[in-house]
Amino acid sequence: MRYVLLGNPIQEWATALAVAVAAAVVMIVVRTFLVHRLAAVAERTETRVDDWFLRMLRNTYSFFIVILALYLGSLMLELARKYEVMLWRVAVTSMLVQVAVWADTGVRAWRARYRQAAIGGTDSVASIASTAIIDFILRLIVWVVFMLMILDNLGFNITTLVASLGIGGIAVALAVQNILGDLLASLSIVLDKPFVVGDFIIVGEYLGTVEYIGLKTTRLRGLGGDQVIFANGDILKARIGNQTRMFSRRAAFLIRVRYGTTPDKLAAIPEMVREIILGLEETASFERAHLRNLGEWAVEYEVVYWIKTADYFVFMDTNQAVLLGVLRGLAERGIDIAFPTQLNLRPAEVYSGQAAPLNWPVSDQPGGT
Repeated sequence: MRYVLLGNPIQEWATALAVAVAAAVVMIVVRTFLVHRLAAVAERTETRVDDWFLRMLRNTYSFFIVILALYLGSLMLELARKYEVMLWRVAVTSMLVQVAVWADTGVRAWRARYRQAAIGGTDSVASIASTAIIDFILRLIVWVVFMLMILDNLGFNITTLVASLGIGGIAVALAVQNILGDLLASLSIVLDKPFVVGDFIIVGEYLGTVEYIGLKTTRLRGLGGDQVIFANGDILKARIGNQTRMFSRRAAFLIRVRYGTTPDKLAAIPEMVREIILGLEETASFERAHLRNLGEWAVEYEVVYWIKTADYFVFMDTNQAVLLGVLRGLAERGIDIAFPTQLNLRPAEVYSGQAAPLNWPVSDQPGGT
């Protein structure tokens, strides 16, 4: 006696079941092999890609494998059109759910990696809160997109739903545009990292140490101890100077020598300065020293050198050593530093015609400023 089920004899159903079981076993074996193989590779490497693939493979559900195997087995049968469509939709739906799970796993792996780096000290601990927002938004987008694809695959008309979501999203965005602006600015700070907690920055006329980076505001601790609070959107619009990321500091100063100094002594000053700075080669490097200008009341030299570290205390110590060395060198050579003088004349002397010569500097003339 020959049994027939849905137009297929029992022998065909047995063949289809055997194909489904074999396909499921093969996929499970391949998944297990790849998991062990990638686990061994991930232990030897420091790259993130193999770790992400490993987590995705571990989150490949057996339920998805079984449905896919059953669909492959059903291809051995001659079924009515409505059953073929139903099986195809079930298989595609399970595949979309599995891909969504992989995408969600990838986002969570990124968040875990970022938090681990922040705890290790490479990023600010305060910005972990912002990564939670990024994680939430990305996972929400993943599941919304895939849910719409699943509904479309099951035959639902999603055009009206998508239009409604778009109109609702625009209305919400207009209502909270300032908050959203600061939120997106916070995400930009987290991803681009123009500064992190602990950096000393200059924002316009304000300067201080970054104390906290939140979802809406960034807070600085000023030099006077006061706390300056910026909206994240405003701070990104301003010009930011990050002093913490300096690798070296440039130092420049002027030496003003009085007129009457002999040309030989004037010519020796640049070499004297060069030797002083080269003597501090552990912390400073010489760039130049030149006679820059014959000023109204002094011969002017410009000196430029570099501090090899961004440490402000090293900068001040080195600058002090250079200036003291210049003073000693000038004193040893009998060279006088020029300075403007002020003559205090009585009003009667001024109005009697005893005025200053025309070549005096303005600040030296009677009544000058």
